[in-house]
Amino acid sequence: MRSRISNDIKAAMKSGDKARVGVLRLINAAVQSAEIEAKKELDDAGILAVMTKMVKQRRDSIDQYTKGGRPDLAAVEQAEIAIIEAYLPKQMDEAASKAAVAGLIKELGAAGPKDMGKVMGALKERFAGQMDFGKASGWVKEALK
Repeated sequence: MRSRISNDIKAAMKSGDKARVGVLRLINAAVQSAEIEAKKELDDAGILAVMTKMVKQRRDSIDQYTKGGRPDLAAVEQAEIAIIEAYLPKQMDEAASKAAVAGLIKELGAAGPKDMGKVMGALKERFAGQMDFGKASGWVKEALK
């Protein structure tokens, strides 16, 4: 993943795509920052987690810009999301996500709220970058009542 991003930065620089270069450099900086914080080199799953967080931040910004009457800034954020999402695996739809949650609960034999951490950990391990874990957390909590 890291080498793909580096190669894409070089290609974007050669083609003169300044917006793409900027976003890819932001990804690199965020990954480096996360590695410094974690005090270890991130694997592909860790890099995907960083990029997923970046997308979430931009979606929050779009919401704020839209409420603040700044569609121009919201459009910039949307363009950045499109570039970042090109590196993320395809997102699961809600039905597939709920099915994955139910299947994992059954597989792990989770029975109550005390097993929520175990289920969420397994979900994050298996479906990194593929589902919204904020929503998945609610579904797990509901299923484990």
